[in-house]
Amino acid sequence: MAGEDLGRLFGGLLGGADGRAGLLGSLLGSLGGSTAGSGNPLDGLLAALGEGGLGHQAHSWVGAGANEPVDGAQLAQALPPDTLEEVAREAGLPTDEAADQLAQVLPQAVDKLTPGGQLPHDTTLEDLIRSRTP
Repeated sequence: MAGEDLGRLFGGLLGGADGRAGLLGSLLGSLGGSTAGSGNPLDGLLAALGEGGLGHQAHSWVGAGANEPVDGAQLAQALPPDTLEEVAREAGLPTDEAADQLAQVLPQAVDKLTPGGQLPHDTTLEDLIRSRTP
């Protein structure tokens, strides 16, 4: 599924989170290739963040406790540069602004997509978003 379609789904999940939903859809769409066919790019996102030094924060978004914040600079350092550049280019934003906006929405989105503090492995991301959208 294209990042734009994911963005529309995320808009519903996040209560219409303006352009940030599109950025999130684009990011997860870009990372979808690293999920070994699971259909769920959350695996790729969490792996990239873990490798980039944000594993503790990302784990807090999956877990049942409080979501630890990140800022755009941390996110920009943690994500593969070509991925963030592509997402920013698609949105027509400077890379640092795209990172700032993603940092605002990622904790909430990952939290909503990981029911019971578990990564869903038996469903596609699209189906999971639809099941969480009011």
